[in-house]
Amino acid sequence: MRRRPGIGGLQTAAAARDQYRLLGENVAKLRTDLMKEQLATFRSQLEEFARKHKTGVQIVEICLATRPHNGGLTNLQELCTLLRQKRKSDCEAVSEDDCLRAIRKLKILGSSFEVISVGKRKLVRSVPTELNRDHNEILELAQAQRYVTVDEVERRLSWTSGRATDALDTLLDEGLAMIDDGLEDGKRPYWFPCVSSISFQEGLVDFYPQKFYLYPKHKGGR
Repeated sequence: MRRRPGIGGLQTAAAARDQYRLLGENVAKLRTDLMKEQLATFRSQLEEFARKHKTGVQIVEICLATRPHNGGLTNLQELCTLLRQKRKSDCEAVSEDDCLRAIRKLKILGSSFEVISVGKRKLVRSVPTELNRDHNEILELAQAQRYVTVDEVERRLSWTSGRATDALDTLLDEGLAMIDDGLEDGKRPYWFPCVSSISFQEGLVDFYPQKFYLYPKHKGGR
């Protein structure tokens, strides 16, 4: 017959449970304190980064604000112009070299920010989208008039229709191009805001403190 635990055994078991409970509470407190310390350190480092790299932080803000319109590929000149507008009290202090240095420093965040060359233009890429040679050739071709058509790509680059359509559709899917289906002649121009120079006087871009609006300067644009 199995013997039941005595009072001493029950007291020992209760004491053990209390010890386990206290141990669990101590471990939970240590974890909470460690998390608070890590968050405080992260906040301090983030504030220090923002203080030392103010231009870089503002570049990130502009790239994020314009991304829905250019797919994350921003003309460097346009970026500098918007940055000067954002820093109205210090307009003359920002040059293209300043922007390039700030973008290089953003690498410490492990970000995808980098500057690529398309023809004679420099574009700032703020998304991990990889552009191949076909995409670069189309962007370079589009610089003259801000848009291209499939027929023009075939003719100017001596490509097949399939190659031109595939490359253009990829750029469209990635948000780097906008297509206009509203023309009477049935042609479908692919517009590239990322390769066009900014012009506040002509109404290409309306700048507001928190938002940027881009739109093609032609009727029927979408």
